[in-house]
Amino acid sequence: MTQAGPPDPTDIVEISTDGACLGNPGPGGWGAVLRYRQHEKRISGSDPATTNNKMELTGAIEGLAALRKPSTVILYTDSSYVRNGITKWVAGWQRNGWKTADKKPVKNADLWRRLIEEEKRHEVTWKWVKGHSGDHFNEIADELATTAARQIAEGSR
Repeated sequence: MTQAGPPDPTDIVEISTDGACLGNPGPGGWGAVLRYRQHEKRISGSDPATTNNKMELTGAIEGLAALRKPSTVILYTDSSYVRNGITKWVAGWQRNGWKTADKKPVKNADLWRRLIEEEKRHEVTWKWVKGHSGDHFNEIADELATTAARQIAEGSR
């Protein structure tokens, strides 16, 4: 399925991700826009009962999982939770047996583990963008996520 070998640093894939939840918890959706050279792919999905943080994580996981071979990736997220989690907190959680600094179980540990596995396949640079601020691809990812959440809430997905 995936091809072995290191990513080609001259070929950069950009991925913009977002998550949405109608109520928190509630019906949720995630979206990702993948861009490579002149190609663009939009993907999304939903969950009938979830949280916003789970959908934010799932958007990043599914965006990376959609890549067929190891890649150099710039991943844009408007979630400080996702960006800080993967770049700052996860190493400590792993050292502490998936416990927080105050010895409580890490929330969404299953999704964090999946994100770590997807990230290992690639060279990922994590970028935070302000949500709802006019970033074109963040707005598209937000629309994908919101539409998916609405569709699952209405029973049409």
